[in-house]
Amino acid sequence: MQEKGKLRLKKFYFHPVTMYLALMFITIFLSWIFSLFEMQATYNTVNANTRELEPVLVAVENLLSFDGLKFIFSDAAKNFLSFAPLGTLLMALIGLTVAEGTGFIETLTRRHISQMPKFLFTFIVIFLATVSSLINEVGYAILIPLAALIYFMNNRNPILGVVTAFCGVSFGYGISLFVGSMEMSLINYTRDSARLIDETAHIALTSNLIFIVVTSFLISIIGTVIIEKIIAPKIGKYKKDDDLSQTEKYHSFDLEEEEQRQIEQDKYEKRGLRYALVVSILFAIFLVYALIPGLPFSGVLLDLKEKAYVYQLFGDNAYFQDGFSYLVSLFFVVTGIAYGIGSKSVKNDRNIIENASRNFNNVGSIFILMFVVAQFIAVFRKTNIGTVITAWLATALEHTQFSGIALIVTTLLIIALSNLFLTSAANKWLIFSPVVVPMFMQSNISPQFAQIVMRIGDSMTKGYTPLLASFVIYIGYLNAYNLNKNKPYTIKGALQLISPYFILISISWIIIAVLWYLVGLPIGPGVSPVI
Repeated sequence: MQEKGKLRLKKFYFHPVTMYLALMFITIFLSWIFSLFEMQATYNTVNANTRELEPVLVAVENLLSFDGLKFIFSDAAKNFLSFAPLGTLLMALIGLTVAEGTGFIETLTRRHISQMPKFLFTFIVIFLATVSSLINEVGYAILIPLAALIYFMNNRNPILGVVTAFCGVSFGYGISLFVGSMEMSLINYTRDSARLIDETAHIALTSNLIFIVVTSFLISIIGTVIIEKIIAPKIGKYKKDDDLSQTEKYHSFDLEEEEQRQIEQDKYEKRGLRYALVVSILFAIFLVYALIPGLPFSGVLLDLKEKAYVYQLFGDNAYFQDGFSYLVSLFFVVTGIAYGIGSKSVKNDRNIIENASRNFNNVGSIFILMFVVAQFIAVFRKTNIGTVITAWLATALEHTQFSGIALIVTTLLIIALSNLFLTSAANKWLIFSPVVVPMFMQSNISPQFAQIVMRIGDSMTKGYTPLLASFVIYIGYLNAYNLNKNKPYTIKGALQLISPYFILISISWIIIAVLWYLVGLPIGPGVSPVI
């Protein structure tokens, strides 16, 4: 008897644009439902002047109302233009496409980076990505496209480069080699909350310095092992289409003529790299001079109205922090042009612009995705759903009776969970600090260590939520380098790629926090985990 053939349904994959649109409509619908049930929460903030707790009531806002619909339609352009990843990515791409178009990145990769062991280069990418959080989230816009490009030119899967850079920035966020923007965001809330228990409490800017420096190396080493041993084999090699793989055709040529051409090319490439090196040194000298106050015409990148140097660098109006993406882009532009002049790979300004413009063609879909993601995130924030959930979690933590290690681990997990809905570290700490800091101090744990727990919890799930604005760069570049256009990387697929990294780094973070507390190692100059 002949068996009946089974009907197999073809699996359909929704493009991330469609998925984000669906999430936006679901969010709008949920805002209506939650507002009907008067979903709200109350959390406390610390009044810096009176040093007293002040309750704040936050409720879910209905976006199916007249005002809600007016926000959705009238603010669409503003939401897109103010979307942080848009400007930083555009500036980064201008520099990278110029450097790529002149051949600078390709030559540098072939001559130097390709000689590095895989583990070493992966460590460098993760380490640079980790310490990039010194200046907000610029690492996403700069390192994801750069790592993808270098991996591609180095005959490694560019999707692995995207994953490596994204994981390095996200799951090591908030640790670096120096105090930076994270301290600016958290320290005032930590200090004000500590003074609820001790009116003389002082939180120095360097109170977490030893911890963040040590863990920046430690997390980079752990991350390198995870990438090379688990994720790289899972992603596999980059299998190009037949048309792309057949880059060489059989043809006859004069061997002596070919050798002569190679000698000349080698000479020009070396000269181009020398030109680029000289310009790099000059650029570095300018940058350092612009960051030194008190010298003639120096300090141009500092906010000289501030007294403390760290505030001059990373304060709200610091020119260095605000202009860092532009500086990086400018660096690639001038070094790329210097290489092009030295190697004779470009002949005129038109050459440079045409080559750079051609390289922009591959990323057009990312900007369409950015528009949709900007609307979704703006809508979600407007509903206050994330803030309400975070306030609930803070209240739940406040009612626990834990102390010591149990309190540390519970706080880590609750902050990590809240980070899925409220990705801003400052906004989370505004809600959590009046709860966490006094609880820690009453358990003989220092407020400085409470701040470390906050930054670890924020880092644990930073990249594991589509509500992270820079997640759009990650998923956008996955699809830009995806050869199977019929099977795009969905939000679920993008999260599955980084799941091993997310799980193992989260476990590592918890172990590091617990061991640091048990051993009592200093977390900053003269600062201990315990009071």
